[in-house]
Amino acid sequence: MLDLIIKNTNLPDGRTGIDIGIAQGRIAAVEAGIEADGAEVIDATGRLVSPPFVDPHFHMDATLSLGLPRMNVSGTLLEGIALWGELRPILTREALVERALRYCDLAVSQGLLFIRSHVDTSDPRLVTVEAMLEVKEKVRPYIDLQLVAFPQDGYFRAKDGVESLNRALDMGVDIVGGIPHFERTMDEGRQSVEALCRIAAERGLPVDMHCDETDDPMSRHIETLAAETVRFGLQGRVAGSHLTSMHSMDNYYVSKLIPLMAEAQINVIPNPLINIMLQGRHDTYPKRRGMTRVKELMEAGLNVSFGHDCVMDPWYSMGSGDMLEVGHMAIHVSQMAGIEDKRKIFEAITVNSAKTMGLEGYGLAKGCNADLVILQARDPQEALRLKANRLAVIKGGKLIARSAPRVSDIFLAGRPGSVDASAYAPKA
Repeated sequence: MLDLIIKNTNLPDGRTGIDIGIAQGRIAAVEAGIEADGAEVIDATGRLVSPPFVDPHFHMDATLSLGLPRMNVSGTLLEGIALWGELRPILTREALVERALRYCDLAVSQGLLFIRSHVDTSDPRLVTVEAMLEVKEKVRPYIDLQLVAFPQDGYFRAKDGVESLNRALDMGVDIVGGIPHFERTMDEGRQSVEALCRIAAERGLPVDMHCDETDDPMSRHIETLAAETVRFGLQGRVAGSHLTSMHSMDNYYVSKLIPLMAEAQINVIPNPLINIMLQGRHDTYPKRRGMTRVKELMEAGLNVSFGHDCVMDPWYSMGSGDMLEVGHMAIHVSQMAGIEDKRKIFEAITVNSAKTMGLEGYGLAKGCNADLVILQARDPQEALRLKANRLAVIKGGKLIARSAPRVSDIFLAGRPGSVDASAYAPKA
């Protein structure tokens, strides 16, 4: 017995006219012509159905705190860190939970049902950890939330940083984080990578480090992270986030670095909106774009996924919880405008990110969890171009959010292949 049938869908792999049958919260069939008495029917009318969007890099403890206690006047990364340091002592658990839950409501409306959030452990009170663990339980029915123990001020650099991170893990935080380029010296950064990978190996946890979020080509902690990943047998369980220094590295060094990363099976998480906003701030012109080498990393077989990173917080005054906006920016800043490029970008905010987060039962195949988004677009390329409206969001086979079609999308829909070129030919 089927509970729900989504008829006449287009799938991200290019199949069209496909029905999706759902029973007991799982996908029971993916084929044309599914019929079942008593099942609810949603007609997708030839629109794209995708697995939900996934954000593998976010800061939920800071989200929606824009203007507290003041604005980031320079708009720089370092002022953002300093501003967060001013806000942190006056944070309350109640306010952190309230802002995070508001963001989660926004995320659901955007079809974003899986989020990995870094949680600052630099304040020994660990009020951020307490709050985000509470949020994780509250949103469990509709959002899968992973938490990273993130020593924002440096694992060694922050007072009590080592003890605080370990206590956060003891409290139930899922993943070991780090920020080696923010330690006092390059050598302390190297030591922090080794120490944090050791902790992860001993506890059986994944690793996700802010790594080389700088324009400095000599910031090479990703090399150390790859080496320690292999040393501790953590292959496939480690993510390097940002990696913006790779944009400034010389090609000869990168030709050595990327194979080392591939050997370690590093998951790469650029954050296009934030990286293009915060990097290159010391340049006049020529001015660096400041995002890592997305296309080259993909071509080398590494799993590349994109994060939103921030929404209205000390580092970024914009943001909407829309992973299609993230992908849209990635197309531009990575100069990946081809049809196949855009398909890869769409995968970077869906299946690649699901792999980064180690999600089970994710996808559109028979037996997968019935978590789906119906988009007002015909294919991934159109979805990215239009930042398509989410017509329906389904979690566990149940409709949890819906919106009316946008009229503007109706008029903008279409691809060059569907245009009759003869209509534009010069008249004799």
